[in-house]
Amino acid sequence: MDRPISRRDFLDGVALSTATTLVPRPDADRRADDVAVDAAEELGHGRPPEWQGLQGDTADAMAVPHALRDRRFWERAGTPTATGEEYDLVVVGAGVSGIAAAYRWWREDPEARILVLDNHDDIGGRSRRNEFRTAGHPLVGYGGPPSLPSSPTPETAELLAELGIELGAGLDAGLDTAAGGAADAAPVSGWAGREPYRALGMGPAVFCDRESFGTDRLVVFRPGWVDELPLADAAKGELAALFRDPPDWWPQAGTAEKRARLARISYSGFLREICRAHPEVVRFCHTMPVHDRCRTSDMISALDAYALADEHTFPGLAGLGIPRPAARSLVQLFPDGNHGLIRALVGRMIPGAGEGPDDGAVPDRLDYDRLDLPANRVRVRLSSPVVLVRNDGPAETATSATVGYFDGEHVRTVRAGAVILACWHAMIPYLVPDLPQHRRSALLRTVRAPMLYATVQVRDWRAWHAAGIDRVRFTGAYWSDVRLPALPHAGGRQAADPGEPTTVHLVRLAVKPDADPIEGAVAGRRELAEVPYEHLEFTVRDQLARLLGPAGFDPARDIQGITINRWAHGVPLGDGLPGGKPPFASPHDDPVEGEWRFGRIVIAGSDRAPEGGADAAIAIAVRAVAELQPARSR
Repeated sequence: MDRPISRRDFLDGVALSTATTLVPRPDADRRADDVAVDAAEELGHGRPPEWQGLQGDTADAMAVPHALRDRRFWERAGTPTATGEEYDLVVVGAGVSGIAAAYRWWREDPEARILVLDNHDDIGGRSRRNEFRTAGHPLVGYGGPPSLPSSPTPETAELLAELGIELGAGLDAGLDTAAGGAADAAPVSGWAGREPYRALGMGPAVFCDRESFGTDRLVVFRPGWVDELPLADAAKGELAALFRDPPDWWPQAGTAEKRARLARISYSGFLREICRAHPEVVRFCHTMPVHDRCRTSDMISALDAYALADEHTFPGLAGLGIPRPAARSLVQLFPDGNHGLIRALVGRMIPGAGEGPDDGAVPDRLDYDRLDLPANRVRVRLSSPVVLVRNDGPAETATSATVGYFDGEHVRTVRAGAVILACWHAMIPYLVPDLPQHRRSALLRTVRAPMLYATVQVRDWRAWHAAGIDRVRFTGAYWSDVRLPALPHAGGRQAADPGEPTTVHLVRLAVKPDADPIEGAVAGRRELAEVPYEHLEFTVRDQLARLLGPAGFDPARDIQGITINRWAHGVPLGDGLPGGKPPFASPHDDPVEGEWRFGRIVIAGSDRAPEGGADAAIAIAVRAVAELQPARSR
């Protein structure tokens, strides 16, 4: 009762178990989250990628946005203080879209002064790097969606070419993904990167869990695998028939009509309403696309499911007799996912910020102490949530804008010739008070699906090898997808060794099932905010023990570190919803509605596509810079 009340306590109106500033600087003594256990706190020092426990959208990162949303911030924040800093461009959001926008501007004007602000304690947004210390090289993993499409938008393709990154080129012999080696080598193709597991007789599987079928059973995909499922005989018969020889459900309809019908219904709805499938079949298929598309089958259209279907997923669609939609395959470029793009871009813009190669290659790491030096032409300021963006005068004639951010104690303001808002669209109405009402209303309707990504450091992967698996879909447990990381090609080097340490990746889409997608996302986010870290850690240990215990895995012995990345506002819901925009279309395939520039301010971010991936974020960033061209000329 005698502890001091912190600034965060003051704004949130709650008493936390430690006294901290509202948003501590990256080098400050900090908590992973108000629900994190002491052991996780003790690891929360040093470079942000090394922090374990709960990361991402933590209470620290979300305190100011929530206070703004609840209209509590300005009652307590005090009068803003001008820093005297002036920039040609201020970018709100240090995710892929924000950093790509800063890079595009810098490339066009290398002498420009640019400031990037973000409420999180690390750079990259959901493209977060998770790093673990070992006796040798650090282990590296990803804390969010790690991939790009193999056929990206022209903007992304141009950017990758400038950075010297080749999509699908395979992994250079010098890059050891499992050991987190030099990331300046040629990139790894994500699915080709599973070939070393195939050489060891390992493959994908499904784990029918007691949450959905009353018992736990691992079923490896091999001939006759459907017969091994713990489903009712009638359900197994239906599932086998849907995979093997489904009928044409609409024999009288033409191709265009069939595609339209598939686009209007979710895949789960297709199974229930069109196939009249057994409830256990629907339940078995529920989590099929969760890892790669961050969707469950009631959140993806049947047309999109048709594009994604393979021999083990989305049965029942092959008999329609129409051309399969062109689905873009995914490629993981770096062991830390799309954070490698962030490293490449920042390493180009900020001298000395990239630890490792200085010859134009992608640096191994970022030097966080160099991101916000006064001498930099481009500066990145973390743990600095933006609270105010306004044109200096009427939008039609303004020649500058003011941006205010909270530094943990006070609101500070800077001047900008232009501002790019590469943040969640639902926050923008709270940041730009004089935005036109029709635009405010549209932005407030933007909803993102919450998700969790966990990266686990394990002593070795012998149990995976013994079980003959490298990635597993769970049908109803807390985490829906569990997998080993992509590995480098074995040609010309020692084969992958199951006795070496590695990382394990788990994904949970936190949207509440069997609900309207928007209502389900809101309910899932609310539930996720109330789950303590201890429970999240327990679920990781429990599921790995259930999956691998029969093969000799002991979580108490074999798990050496856990980082859980909570993304309360994960991916835009517009991606793949029934009747919505197909997730495989380019952002340029159809016009984007609305006015995105407001005086010296332009709205960017992947919400604008809407697609959840880095590819769309880059395309929109390039477009946002171009839309500011008239303002730059005044």
